[in-house]
Amino acid sequence: MTRALVLFAHGARAQSWAAPFERLRDAAQARLPELPVRLAFLELMEPRLPEAVAALVGEGVDEITVVPVFLGQGGHLLRDLPQLAEGIRAAHPGLRLQVAGAIGEDPQVQAAMTDYCIRSLG
Repeated sequence: MTRALVLFAHGARAQSWAAPFERLRDAAQARLPELPVRLAFLELMEPRLPEAVAALVGEGVDEITVVPVFLGQGGHLLRDLPQLAEGIRAAHPGLRLQVAGAIGEDPQVQAAMTDYCIRSLG
């Protein structure tokens, strides 16, 4: 089984907005050199999630974990992402697609953000 990790972000009009997500992708790729790590977007930027998944499937990947790099489980993750996942599963019936919770909901991520907020006091 060939696995991959896809970081799923919202997207924005300003290309510079993607820089922290690209650094996150690169850091994850450095720690997981044996598997592909990709960045995909909901809107406004490319690649969109279905295209990123299709490219990975074309490379022989048959198991993908999608990690939403969103702070919380808002409408995009409660409504849009499940619809996208359903379409991806229909388009690639042999693919095992897993969707993690929003990165900002993870207790360790919240602890790191809390530490940052407290450090910002100087």
